[in-house]
Amino acid sequence: MNSTIESNPLLDRLPKHLKQFIKPQDYSDYTPINQAVWRYVMRKNVDYLSKVAHSSYLEGLKKTGIEVDNIPSMYGMNRILTEIGWAAVAVDGFIPPNAFMEFQAYNVLVIASDIRQLEHIEYTPAPDIIHEGAGHAPIIANPEYAEYLRRFGEIGCKAISSHKDYQMYEAIRLLSILKEAEDTPQADIDAAEKAVEDLQNNMGDLSEMAHIRNLHWWTVEYGLIGTVDNPKIYGAGLLSSIGESAWCMTDNVKKIPYDISAANQSFDITKLQPQLYVTPDFAYLSLVLEEFANKMALRTGGLSGINKLIHSNALGTIELSTGIQISGVFANVIEEEGKPVYIQTTGKTALSYREKELVGHGTGKHPEGFGSPIGKLKGINLAIEDMSPRDLSAYSITESKSVTLEFEGDITVKGEIITGSRNLHGEIILISLKNCTVTHGETILFQPEWGNYDMAIGKKVISAFSGPADVNSFDLISHVPTSKTIKAKHTAERDDLEVLYQTIRNIRETKDTETSLAPIFDKLRTNHPNDWLLAVEIAELLKDRNEPQLLQEVMTYLDQLKQKRPEVAHLIAGGLDLIFDKEKA
Repeated sequence: MNSTIESNPLLDRLPKHLKQFIKPQDYSDYTPINQAVWRYVMRKNVDYLSKVAHSSYLEGLKKTGIEVDNIPSMYGMNRILTEIGWAAVAVDGFIPPNAFMEFQAYNVLVIASDIRQLEHIEYTPAPDIIHEGAGHAPIIANPEYAEYLRRFGEIGCKAISSHKDYQMYEAIRLLSILKEAEDTPQADIDAAEKAVEDLQNNMGDLSEMAHIRNLHWWTVEYGLIGTVDNPKIYGAGLLSSIGESAWCMTDNVKKIPYDISAANQSFDITKLQPQLYVTPDFAYLSLVLEEFANKMALRTGGLSGINKLIHSNALGTIELSTGIQISGVFANVIEEEGKPVYIQTTGKTALSYREKELVGHGTGKHPEGFGSPIGKLKGINLAIEDMSPRDLSAYSITESKSVTLEFEGDITVKGEIITGSRNLHGEIILISLKNCTVTHGETILFQPEWGNYDMAIGKKVISAFSGPADVNSFDLISHVPTSKTIKAKHTAERDDLEVLYQTIRNIRETKDTETSLAPIFDKLRTNHPNDWLLAVEIAELLKDRNEPQLLQEVMTYLDQLKQKRPEVAHLIAGGLDLIFDKEKA
């Protein structure tokens, strides 16, 4: 398979700043050992999860066409996902949370196309194709859950981050890469773990993004559904972990009824979860999401929303009551009696209406920032946006008139009106003035030497959210992660073992009953005495062939391997359970 990215209508709709994270899935990168790891996990999962997962999981496996024996291809998945209104793209490990959620808002599933090493077959902190393809993809075949996921992305990508959130993202990404890579020095892992721990202990007040990431973790990743006494699994992190999917069903893990308090419960990506939340049904997830969204600056706006944007020190947007949207990095707000009376951005700023940039008001027009009063004129109950043409004329707010506008909060705008812009409802949303001076008391906020002054009109801030109103206003191709995932090393020993795995895979797939398995097994135990998974696959073929003598040799070898490597004894037993009656295994 070539390494080009197959497109479709859903992917064609993606904005450029999301496309920067997409990488081709080169199917030839998957080795025979990778395929064996996928097959083992999927066989174990389908066997076990048929008893403990939500019914949508097994139904979803069928609908999405995900096979037990083969790692899925993006092309194949997209062909089938399109039928349920979704698509999938390959990415390199963790991507920033805002981007991850925005993909979901476009009905696009983000899939880390790497696959965990055999040594981490039960669980890896790094996202991989088992987690994404076998965890997320099947469950979105449930329409109610799929809509929750889309809606979560739509709301979540507007959540305002703090500057520490991106530091935490980078730290967790690096830690997951180092823990998944083979032969990483323990000192490097310890340092990365300490960096994550130090950040977790020093995050300060949690941002909106941190809160909504918690909700995402306890539902989409680690959610249970049903009752506290009889829960079923639907979270992708559990569906893709053969270790934790069993652990979570024991009394060692506390089960808590899901509600909005989960937004305050942080998590450790590198450890088994000590508690999990149980939703009664998928519809309830959306109720909690809406309850949380009602508290976000996206819906509350106001002074607190502006302050969240200032604290984030990142690109964000406020929307005024007239619908005009100001996008930039917010640097300052002047307040009066708990209300914003003047806002100021720094650097490139764009003005929009209904997510479309206003003509002539892009970052080229406002390269050094933008400031504007907010609120009503002093002593006048009628806001400018609510004035009729007669009212506007009475207060000299008409073209070519010199005017002095005194706003509440001691903000004064004095200049000659050039023109005004109206929204679809006929309300004035922007007034441009020349020879203009803007002051707050004795402080000059704008002076005539700086050019014409554009004043946004709105009596209050109704919304504040992360990112620009119009994604085309800014060059957003910037947040490329600093760390890269680490590929498995090629060695002569590893290549030799890959050949043995491929040979067994070919024998199984072609139903070859003639080729002797004895020399393959001899090579395995002589040259690769620590490998257990291929011996399990050989045992499976020998049982099907009814070759009891060699099968007994393999079983003895596996018993010895259990003693020699107790950390994999349960994995060996688990593989044999799939082949034999449990009493025999």
